[in-house]
Amino acid sequence: MLPRKESFGQYSAFLQREVTFDCFLPASSRETPHLLLLNDGQELENMGLPAMLEHLQGTTHPSLWVVAIHAGPQRSQEYGTEKHVGARGEGCKASLYARFVLRELLPFLRTRYHQVFPDITFAGFSLGGLSALDIVWNHPDQFHKAGVFSGSLWWRASADGGPRIMHRQVEEGAFKPQLKFFFEAGTLDEVADRNANGVIDAVDDTEDLVRILEQKGYEKGRHIQYELITGGRHNTDTWAGAMPGFLEWVVKTT
Repeated sequence: MLPRKESFGQYSAFLQREVTFDCFLPASSRETPHLLLLNDGQELENMGLPAMLEHLQGTTHPSLWVVAIHAGPQRSQEYGTEKHVGARGEGCKASLYARFVLRELLPFLRTRYHQVFPDITFAGFSLGGLSALDIVWNHPDQFHKAGVFSGSLWWRASADGGPRIMHRQVEEGAFKPQLKFFFEAGTLDEVADRNANGVIDAVDDTEDLVRILEQKGYEKGRHIQYELITGGRHNTDTWAGAMPGFLEWVVKTT
């Protein structure tokens, strides 16, 4: 049975606009739910998410709830990193978007569905993946897992090639043992290779961050899942192909 879908338009005082989001709920489940928030939620039905959830919820994992948050007209300003604006001023509303998620969306979901949601994952694609990862990293009291599909991990505060913001945050941050991370990158995500090492920047940026996380104390297989897709591109077809495995990771990882 397909998951039940409920759609909402909630006015955000922080973003000063109405935010649309779709909730995909199990047809029936008495188990404590896993909650997955997804940026760029307007793409998910075209990616076949309802059918994926039907399979997952109809087999061994009936307790996954998914909230697909649609991107707004200022996506490049609302997605980014809370504490650092991008080199060209991108992401100047990222801190406001984080407040929407934490202070408006999550309280709404808890009140609406009378649920506690003890296990929350936040994920996204490209710039939305960076946004999700940044929010999870900076709010480990609220989230437990982050999913990053072709993440914009090149994000820098300076156009002159300064340090990558997300990498620096992890390097300077504390080890948070409760956090877990899923990364996907495709070998054809882009063509740029800034250091001429034969590996595209998107893969380099992802694998560099994985290494930093490992140096911090996180372990592959236990805290980190990394999927490098040969021939994978920066598009919804590739992400849709990786999504079933990611959903299994969300509900199986404890």
